[in-house]
Amino acid sequence: MKRLKYQILSQWVVLLSLISALMSCQQSHITFSKDIAPIIHKNCTPCHNSNGGAPFNLIQYHEVKKRAKMIAHVTKTRYMPPWPADVHYSRFVNERFLSDEEINIIEKWFKTGAKPGDTSNIKPPVFNASILGKPDLIIDVPSVLIKNNNKDQFYSIKIPYQIPKNQYVKAIEFIPGQKKIVHHFNGHYLSFNEQTNPFVGHRIANLESPNYLEEFSQLQLFNQDGSTSNRVHSAVNYLPGSFGIQYPNGIGGFVLTKNGAFVANDIHYGPSRKSVWDSSKLFLYFTNQAPTRPTFELMLGTNGISKINPPLIIPPNQITKHTTQVSVYNDITVLTINPHMHLIGKSFKAYAVKPSGDTIPLIHIPKWQFRWQYFYTFKTAVKINKGSVIVVEAEFDNTTKNPNNPNKIPLEIRERLDFGGASMRTTDEMLQFIITYMPYQKGDENLKLE
Repeated sequence: MKRLKYQILSQWVVLLSLISALMSCQQSHITFSKDIAPIIHKNCTPCHNSNGGAPFNLIQYHEVKKRAKMIAHVTKTRYMPPWPADVHYSRFVNERFLSDEEINIIEKWFKTGAKPGDTSNIKPPVFNASILGKPDLIIDVPSVLIKNNNKDQFYSIKIPYQIPKNQYVKAIEFIPGQKKIVHHFNGHYLSFNEQTNPFVGHRIANLESPNYLEEFSQLQLFNQDGSTSNRVHSAVNYLPGSFGIQYPNGIGGFVLTKNGAFVANDIHYGPSRKSVWDSSKLFLYFTNQAPTRPTFELMLGTNGISKINPPLIIPPNQITKHTTQVSVYNDITVLTINPHMHLIGKSFKAYAVKPSGDTIPLIHIPKWQFRWQYFYTFKTAVKINKGSVIVVEAEFDNTTKNPNNPNKIPLEIRERLDFGGASMRTTDEMLQFIITYMPYQKGDENLKLE
């Protein structure tokens, strides 16, 4: 009997040894060309390229191997790629999220020598400054000198243009010049009549200047006969980490007339330790199809249509919870959402409650990341029924345990509306939820946005 048990045990040891040897053999055959390049090129290279916002390239084998240990660490800890939204709550276009299996493959590749494999057949992806590809028109934003005063700086900027004929715009993207300093850009579009020279007037007004109203009037944002120009609100917006948005033909967009200007309602530069010039650009993409379904914007919270409860005042050494909500009076089709907070944001959650009591999940960000704020476009458009209530729940951490706290010794932090009613210092706080939507049409719940 003992001999039989010994034989069975020996057989198990041999079997386990064979399995271990097979797994070791499989792991040793993990290569960059076969296993790693597809993961890196999809999730990392869109930022880690010469036109991206990351500080180094991750395209070629030697570039990835050089940082293999670091890549294995930051992916295992899920520090990279940056995708704050919970993929188990809601799904979006252009997600940068690795599965557990992909993370394990990267770690095993590093531990087994980061072998190249046959790299001759790899076709490295090519990235322009925008993920939307080569633009049909590039408009230069007037250059701004960012002073080395280590303070936030805010400007309104007129961005004039002239083109030979009217065009239909299907997408537009703001491309920051100083990616590490530009915090946000909110831009409207003004179309002038043919008699107006859009280049007349000044280009830049300082929102913090005591003469701001006079400077703003000198931008000359009206037609030369004094009439008001047609306006498209929020034609282009930018936040750190955001990518361009392009909807299916006919959705969104606007007519770009021969004479006109974009206006940075405000462009916000974060603190800089040295004086540098920012020369940003607007990338425009045209289409032959006229827009048939315009999009609209709904803003909750700071500067929006709904109050924050309790008011956004965060005492020192406290973690506070706040909500804001709004009722929906017609059926709407939601395309894109944008949660926004500043440095002491801790978590963010938004959902809609139907009249039946059922919940429509919109977004959940368990660990807020100030440096990675996206305009999240749903993979499939989301219908929100008339009578539903959109609810936002947020937490703020104003303690020393928050590594992003702007004050070593915590001070009271609150939202402030003292820069023309819109702009906010990075060291102040905001709680915003911006929704891009259309009036609902039958079948919208099946509308694919990828």
